[in-house]
Amino acid sequence: MRQSDIQDFWAAHPCGDNVFGVPGGDGHEDYELFFTRYDAGKYRLESHIPQCLDRLDIAGRRVLEIGLGQGAESEQLIRRGARWTGVDLTETAVRRTGMRLALRDLPYEGLQQASVLDLPFPDDSFDLVFSHGVLHHVPEILTAQREIHRVLKPGGELIVMLYARWSVNYLLSIAVVRRAALLAAYTLVRCGLLPTPHSLLGAHIVNARRRGLLRYLRMSDFVHRNTDGPDNPFSRVYDVRRVRRHFPLFEVRDAEKRFMHAPPLPVHGMIGERMLGWHLWLHLNAKTSP
Repeated sequence: MRQSDIQDFWAAHPCGDNVFGVPGGDGHEDYELFFTRYDAGKYRLESHIPQCLDRLDIAGRRVLEIGLGQGAESEQLIRRGARWTGVDLTETAVRRTGMRLALRDLPYEGLQQASVLDLPFPDDSFDLVFSHGVLHHVPEILTAQREIHRVLKPGGELIVMLYARWSVNYLLSIAVVRRAALLAAYTLVRCGLLPTPHSLLGAHIVNARRRGLLRYLRMSDFVHRNTDGPDNPFSRVYDVRRVRRHFPLFEVRDAEKRFMHAPPLPVHGMIGERMLGWHLWLHLNAKTSP
């Protein structure tokens, strides 16, 4: 897995474009309307995010955000008093986040395109690193956590959201429902009883043809294509045990699950997110002696 594959995918599929649409043009008014529409939809769907951010002690502290998406959390962090710096692997995310912050006249200390595998900052630069929905897309996670540890001040904090292994989405929707649906549809298409559908399911059928059905259905392969679309090159799911293994330079201080989400199952908004939610929020402290 090459970092360029991941970069190319996210440059072509900016986070949220498939759900909330894309800006209608290149003017400031187009982007202001887009950001307003995006934030309203995002925080209606993921209303827990502002609540989780409210609990962070960030006012006046130097905060590095890794992975920016459309800059929604960037804005939220700055409005809560963070001395914010942001990096993203793609030029698209950096450009859109910069436009958002300029349109809303929000101050920040830095914004640039960079990889978490080689952060362009001196040692001990930040009090806190924040990364929402990004690090589970990094194959070289041990290198990434080492870089994060390097740029954090001694005893600094890492707040991260990772996809949860012990979730309805992974254990039931991805592992059972979506694989069964693909197997049934693939069989019908191969038997000539169904044309290849022009949908996400159709894209998965095309993938299965290319890679071989049985290989594609293995969870070690299938999970990559079922978190952020059938073209997504890489994803992991986490529990606390795997977090400790992949972030050895950090101590897990707190972990909680949020966001009951498991399409196509109609579970959104149902109770049980603290046990089986899809988003695993973690508060980690940098160890002072590796």
